[in-house]
Amino acid sequence: MREINYVYHLTPDMQDRLRVSAQIEGKIVVKFLVQYEVFLKQKWCPIVRYDTSHGFAHKDILHPDGSVEKQPLLFYNFNLALTFAIQDLKLLWKWYRGSYEQEENL
Repeated sequence: MREINYVYHLTPDMQDRLRVSAQIEGKIVVKFLVQYEVFLKQKWCPIVRYDTSHGFAHKDILHPDGSVEKQPLLFYNFNLALTFAIQDLKLLWKWYRGSYEQEENL
């Protein structure tokens, strides 16, 4: 089994990042985590997480009040779900951050 771990910075100031981890057997993803994190108030805060914990691929939206909204991903396999997760967060991270900060200021 091969393991992949890396951090991908989304901004030059390194205040927004993706944390990616995956376990792969051959060409098949058997487990993964993709998490969008923001550096706020002197600490890293997870905002959106895609993972395969609980045995299925899903998306967790983490709110400032500590609540978590879980959304299942209906993909044929974890390879597709992992690809979708990375693309979604690279494209929409600004929207996720704005929503989180807006909730935090309510």
